[in-house]
Amino acid sequence: MTRVVDVETSKWSGEGTFTHLLVDQLKQVDGLTLVRVEDAPASRSEADYNFISNEIFVVFETITIRHRFRRFGLFPAERTLTQAKLNVAGLEAVLTSLPSIGTPDYSDEGMLQYLRTERIVPPYQTRGYKLVELVRIYDAGAGGGPPGASGTPGTPGTR
Repeated sequence: MTRVVDVETSKWSGEGTFTHLLVDQLKQVDGLTLVRVEDAPASRSEADYNFISNEIFVVFETITIRHRFRRFGLFPAERTLTQAKLNVAGLEAVLTSLPSIGTPDYSDEGMLQYLRTERIVPPYQTRGYKLVELVRIYDAGAGGGPPGASGTPGTPGTR
């Protein structure tokens, strides 16, 4: 059964072709429950370049595992554990296998970062501008995200 990933874009202006591509690919990844896209405060524009910075927060699907054990070596007991179906390293492997996305420019246990540049020359202009797009993907369920991030979605187990 394929789950539908909830995508929330209310805090995103819609700028960034690579961000659009990432969101479209994240909708198809098994193991995600929520994808939230926001504009980062670092976006700016000058005469010869345009810098777009977007942040994507993902919440991973969790599975429940029942662990049986004995208390004090005598009494049978059962503990219910929740575990993420996918993590940032697994998401990196999935996105790296896609030729349209590729490997991230930076990654750690809570974040992936992509930086894409392209030269845009509008018609009838002799001089173009450089478009720089920075996209960061955070694990929102693990308390990831930049310090003071506004509105990171809830943590696993609170749904």
